[in-house]
Amino acid sequence: MRPAITYNQMVVGYRPDALSDADADRVFQALSDSTRRDILARAIEREQSVSALARHYEISLTAVQKHVAVLERAALVSKQRSGREQRVTANRETLRRANSLLRTYEQLWIDRANRIEEILAEEGAAP
Repeated sequence: MRPAITYNQMVVGYRPDALSDADADRVFQALSDSTRRDILARAIEREQSVSALARHYEISLTAVQKHVAVLERAALVSKQRSGREQRVTANRETLRRANSLLRTYEQLWIDRANRIEEILAEEGAAP
């Protein structure tokens, strides 16, 4: 007799450096837009002013500022004044924490696929 198997339930261990549910929602909502992902990629390459970022897009400076504000609320970037400019810098810690969350889900799926393979192997070996 085979032990009971539970599917479609995920248990993720507590990790003090993990994103809270609200933080994860903000991060992935911010990353759901291609312009914001591109702004983040440019900020990862180097610190840039909002006006310098705006030159790369066919949208208004105000629209770029709004995109940066969404990234800032998600703690993916920070803005700092330098004279008249606002400089945008990527927050690598938030990116690391989001990546950690994704790796956790990836491992859950890998473990689930491995368990399915084991079950199928057991069924194939049964007389």
